Parts: sequence; structure tokens; C-alpha cells
Amino acid sequence: MKQRTIIVDILAPIRRLVHKISEKDLLMILSLVVGICCGLAAVLLKSSVDFIHRSITSWFDSSTYNFFYIIYPGIGMLLAMLFVKYIVKDNISHGVTKVLQAVSKNESKIKPHNMWTSILASSVTIGFGGSVGAEAPIVYAGAAIGSNIARLTGLSYRNMTILLGCGAAGAVAGIFKAPLAGVLFTLEILLFNISMTSILPLLLSTVSATVVSYIFFGSEAVFKCTLVDFRMANIPFYIVLGLFSALCSVYFTRTTLWLEDRIKSISQPVKRWSISALCLGLLIFLFPPLYGEGYSYITELLNDNPINLEGRTLLSFFMDNPWLQAVFFLMILLLKVFSMSFTNAGGGVGGTFGPTLFVGAMAGFVVARVVNLMTGDLLTVPESNFVLVGMAGLMAGVMQAPMTAIFLIAEISGGYELLIPLILTATISYGVTRSVEPYSIYTKRIAKRGELLTHDSDQAVLTLLRTNELIESDFKSVSIDMTLGELVDIVSRSKRNLFPVVDSRDHFQGYVSLEDIRKDMFKKELYDGMHVYNYMKSAPAYVYLDEKMDSVMKKFEKTGAWNLPVVDKDRIYIGFVSKSKIFSAYRNQLQQVSHD
Repeated sequence: MKQRTIIVDILAPIRRLVHKISEKDLLMILSLVVGICCGLAAVLLKSSVDFIHRSITSWFDSSTYNFFYIIYPGIGMLLAMLFVKYIVKDNISHGVTKVLQAVSKNESKIKPHNMWTSILASSVTIGFGGSVGAEAPIVYAGAAIGSNIARLTGLSYRNMTILLGCGAAGAVAGIFKAPLAGVLFTLEILLFNISMTSILPLLLSTVSATVVSYIFFGSEAVFKCTLVDFRMANIPFYIVLGLFSALCSVYFTRTTLWLEDRIKSISQPVKRWSISALCLGLLIFLFPPLYGEGYSYITELLNDNPINLEGRTLLSFFMDNPWLQAVFFLMILLLKVFSMSFTNAGGGVGGTFGPTLFVGAMAGFVVARVVNLMTGDLLTVPESNFVLVGMAGLMAGVMQAPMTAIFLIAEISGGYELLIPLILTATISYGVTRSVEPYSIYTKRIAKRGELLTHDSDQAVLTLLRTNELIESDFKSVSIDMTLGELVDIVSRSKRNLFPVVDSRDHFQGYVSLEDIRKDMFKKELYDGMHVYNYMKSAPAYVYLDEKMDSVMKKFEKTGAWNLPVVDKDRIYIGFVSKSKIFSAYRNQLQQVSHD
């Protein structure tokens, strides 16, 4: 209690200062603050993963089989699982999906602990070799930073959502040093109908996060690569890569969701962890590139460096033959989905963002190597270019975010000279994947539950409307056993033509309309003999106080009513909500989105 009082005393002057600033100006200031915080969070996560990884592998002898690969990932998963179960006591996996749920279902509110718990859990998971990415956890942490700073400063729901997006954008920018990709990530995946002027806070957040990352890690691209100039003659092969990326994207999405569901169906956590840890350890032992994020292998392929696995795996002989190399990396492409699912479902905390880049790089290498082997000396395509473009192809298909894929890959590699193949491959992959799989890996599950804020403008605007802000409470309620004479007296003093009927405990029973009593209200001989219950009608549906607006509109559409009663969970009468007021609020919100 004393600590809470101290915190309140510290925050009091900050809140007084905040109230003196307009909300629009405050949003700009806070977007910078959020960007800096997200940049620091990204630095912390990357440094933690690297520190743990170096600490446990520094004494590895690369000339002998690393049997520790079998046990290390499982240890990381176990530590993360125990941390989540006994300390966090909350589900913090699948960060991007959780952010989407917060936007569409929880009024953009994310619990404060998410600002650090996913960073800590994913550091342990990935540092010990879990085959997942750090990007989704940092996005979750960044979004939580934005959401909680918005709540602390009392921003409106709309601006809280924007600041949440600033946090997610800043996190992507900070982890990849890619400010434009951070903005596009938020626009394509999280906040689909944001206004043009609201992009300014996103830009401020991503630039500040990128600067922080530059300060700690330098301004060099995340993936240093040796690229070959783009040749128009290679366009047909980039089309092939786009189609292959679409095929891999569908495989990636469907296999991941199916496999995670199967593993999580094992009810005993210890048994689930044991099976997952053993399977993951064996996969990594046989295929070392599956260890951790695998970005070092992507860098080798991007620079056309030979992959040396001698003494590191029983399958090192695959590297002795060009065709077998293609087969080996195709196997890695297919098995990365399994190693990622074992990590996440077995108790680890990580995302699918990094594995998507990894699988895309493998897909690009396989396509380029097969083309080169089949064409011989007639035509040679640059394998490093295809590795880079393949990353964009998989991201566009799996995440269904082509613009993010194109510019993220260009920013993290400096490969803007490959903009044409990046656009071509990403567009084909996105278009073909979407025709088969309408939802991304982030949205498929929540779309099935009807909890997704979609690209539909109507749905997005309705989500911004709050039911409790549209309640009309100036209806005069009447008792169920009230006489007609008493009812007429109330009617004479009311400006409304609907009268909610309640019992002695204010429970809603029905309603009486002016039209229902019009024929009898001037017949005084009926005043004592007729009662409210003689005229009362049941409501066609109830609206609950915290109900989402899209659900409310479905009730209006189903019943054909123009007014519906609002009750709480105990069916105590609160007021009425009218279709006309919702339409008016919808138009106002739409104008605000268009002209902000």
C-alpha cells in the first residue's frame, strides 16, 4: 500500500503536466517516448539472446558432434515454461496474435507485465537454441509499452490504439533497424484503417527506435550480403520463386497450426515438454541450421559462402554434392516448421516472424540451386539474390503483408537494387497464397473465433465505437404492476415514447410503447382496472453493457428493431441503445478517420 502511494505521488505532477497539453500534441510526444523505449527493449532482447548463446556455446568443439544440441534447447524451453507458469501465470506466446486480439477485443489494453515478460522468456528460449524468432515477442512488448503509456497518460481509446501501433512499429524498427518496415508492419498487420495524419506518430516512433538501435549496434545492415546486379533475363525464375514461395507459405501456415494444436492436446505439461524437447533436440542435432534463429546460416548463403558441417552432423556428407546440398536445404525448409512448433508448443516463447525469414531464405536457395544445376553453363542465376528475395516471398505469403516484406528485406540488406524481383516475387506469393488461404498465420485462429479486426472499413470503424458511450438513459421506467392511470401520468411527463418495465429489483421485464396504450389512454374507466403487464411486450433481444458494437449491430439486423434495451450481466436495466444513434456515431467516426 505504501509503495502504491509513492507511485501515485510520483505520477501526480506528470499527470498535471499532461492535462495541460492537447491530446494531439501529447500523442506526438509520447510516440517519441514509446519509440525510444521500444528501441531499448529491442537492444535488451538481442543482447540477452546473444549473451546466453555465447555463454553456453563458447566452449563447443566444432570438430566433434555437439551432443549438447540435444539437451540445450529443451533446457531453455523448460526454464521459459516454469517462468510463465509460476511467475507470469499468463499466456504470453504468439505475440502478434495477442496484439491483434487486444486491438479487436480488449480495447487496445495489454497487461503491464507484457512489457518485459515476453522479452525475458524469449531470451532464454532462443538463447538456449529454441528454433523460433525474437520478433513476435518484441512486438508484443513494444505494443504493451505503447498501450500502458497511453493508459497512464489518459489517452482516448482511439489514440491508445495508435500508440499501441507505435509500440509495435518501434519494436520492428528497433530489432531490424528498419523504420519504414516498422510503419508498414503496423499498417498491414495491426491497424488497417489508420488515417494518413496518424502515420506521423508511427514514423516518429520507428525513427527514434532505429536511432537507439544504431547507437548500440551501429548502422550496418542486419544482413550483410553480396548481391549481383538484377538481370531482366532472370524474371521467369523469380516468378517460379514466387509460386514456390506461395506453396511453402500454405505449407508453413497450415502445418504450424495443425502441429501446435496436436502437441498442445497433450494435457500433461511435463509430458508435452519432454516429447517436444526430445524431438527438437534430435532435429537440431541432425540439422544444425535449425539451432536458434539460424540467421548466421542466412548470412552465409547471402554471401555465397560454403556451408561447412563437417563433424557437426551425421548428415555432413550432403554438403559434398551440389544436388544433395539442395536436398539438404529442402529438408531444412520442411523441418523448420516442426522445430518451431516443438519449441512454441513445448513451453518455449518465440514467434514465427524469424522462422518465416529463415524458410524463405532456404526456399530461395533451393530454387536457385536447382535452376543452376538444370541449366548448367547455359544460364546461371545468382543464388545470393534468390536467398534474399525468397525471404520476401515467404513473408508476403505467411504474413500476408507484401509491402512489409518488400521494404523490410530491402532495408535489412541494403538490397534496393533488387526492388523489381522483390516486388514481383512478393506479389505473386501473396496473391496465390491468399487465393488458397484467406487468413495469415497471425489471424487464422482468431478469425475463426470472430475476434478479428479485419481490413473491412465498416468493421474497423464499428470497433472504435463503444456501446457504453451510446446508451440513452432518459427513458422513464415503470413498474410491472403499475396501473394504466399511473402509466398515463408518467407518459404525460416524458419526452420519449418507450417505457422500460422493471421489477422491484430493477430487473428488466419488457417495455411499453406509446403506440400500445394510445387507444386506451383516454379511457379513464380503464385506469384502475388495466395494468402495465396488460400492455407490456418482451424485448426481441438484449444488449449487454460491455458488448462489442459489431455484435450489437447483428442483433439489430436480426430483430429488425430500432431500439434495444441495455442490461448488465444480472439483467438490471441500464438504458436503451438506438440504431439511429449508432448510425450517427458511425458517420462521425468515419469522418474523423477520413479527416484526422
